[in-house]
Amino acid sequence: MLASTLMLIALLCAGVFIPVPYAEMTPGPTVNTLGEHDGEPVLQVTGRKTYPADGHLNMTTVRVTRADYKMNLVEAVYGWLAHDNKVVPHDTLYPDGKTEEESSQETAEEFSQSQESAKVAALNELDIPVQSWVVVSTVVKGSPAQGRLHAGDVIKAVDGTAVKQPADVAKLVTRHRPGQDVVFTIVPAKEQAAAEKENRAATRTEKVTITTEASDDAGEKRAIVGISAGTDHTFPFSIDIKLADVGGPSAGLMFALGIYDKLTPGSLTGGAFVAGTGTIDDEGKVGPIGGIEMKIVGASGKGARYFLTPADNCAAAARDTPKGLTLVKVGSIGDALDALADIRAGKTAGLPRCTAR
Repeated sequence: MLASTLMLIALLCAGVFIPVPYAEMTPGPTVNTLGEHDGEPVLQVTGRKTYPADGHLNMTTVRVTRADYKMNLVEAVYGWLAHDNKVVPHDTLYPDGKTEEESSQETAEEFSQSQESAKVAALNELDIPVQSWVVVSTVVKGSPAQGRLHAGDVIKAVDGTAVKQPADVAKLVTRHRPGQDVVFTIVPAKEQAAAEKENRAATRTEKVTITTEASDDAGEKRAIVGISAGTDHTFPFSIDIKLADVGGPSAGLMFALGIYDKLTPGSLTGGAFVAGTGTIDDEGKVGPIGGIEMKIVGASGKGARYFLTPADNCAAAARDTPKGLTLVKVGSIGDALDALADIRAGKTAGLPRCTAR
C-alpha cells in the first residue's frame, strides 16, 4: 500500500512538473461587428452615409496558450479529455521556434492586412472605386535592401518596367543573376503619406539601385534584394475598425459583411444571429482558417443560429456541429451575401450546408 501510494505521488509530481511539447486551443470571445466593443462601435464610417443595422454578424476567435508557456502532462491530458478544448503539437501553432513577441507581431500584421482586404472587398462589391498600388511590406534585416528601401515605399517600376501587382516585383528581380544591380523607381513612404494627408497625388519619385544577392534556397540560387511586396489602398472615405487584443486574418469575411451592411439600407441578417469566420482577399475570395471547431463552439454558446464557414473548413466543422447551429458553406463574399438574403427571407432550406466527408 505504501509503495503504491509513493508511486502515485511520484507520477502526479511528474505530471505536474514535466513539460510536454503541446499547446492548447479553446473557444475565444465572439464580437458583433455591427455593435460595440469596450464602449466603441466596432465599425466606424466617416464621410459616407451609413444605415442602421440590426441582428448579429459576429466574428469569432480562438484562445491559445502563449508561445513561451510550457504545458505539463496533467494539463495536456485534461485538454485531450475536455470536449471544448483541443491540444495540438506546440510547433503547429508556433513553427520555426517563434518567440511570443515574434508571434504577436505576425498576428498583428495579419489582422491589419485582413482589415484592409475586408474594406476593399466590401467596397468592390458595392462598386465603390478604391485606389491601389504596390508597396514594400517588409525589409529583411541584414539584406541588401536594408536602409535603401523602407516599409510603405510605393514601387512604381523595377528596371523601368511598370509594376502593377506584388508578384511583378519578384518576377522582375529574379530576371537578374545574384550580384547584379536592380533599379527600383519608388515614391518614398513619407511622400506618399503626405500626399494622402493632403488629398493629392504623390509626384516625387526616386530611383534606388540595389545589388542583388543569392537566396538561401537549397537548389538553384535566385537573385533577391530582401523585401516582400504587398498592396496598399486609398479609400474614398474613412473606415475604422476598433477591436483590440485580436490577431490573425480570420475575421476578414465578417468585417467585410459588417462594412457592407453599414453602407446599404436595410438589414443583411433580418435580425438573425449570424456568426462566421474566414480570411478574405481584395477580390472577395474567402479562405480557410485554423481552430474552426473552437469557433463554432464559441459562437453557439453566445446564441448564434447560423455560422458562415469557409468551404475548405466545412468537413472539419461538420464532424461535431453544436445543436441548433446551421453551418453555411461560403467561398466568397458573394456567397455570403446570397446566404444572408435567404436567411433574411426565411428560405433556409436551400442554404448550402457543410457536410462531414
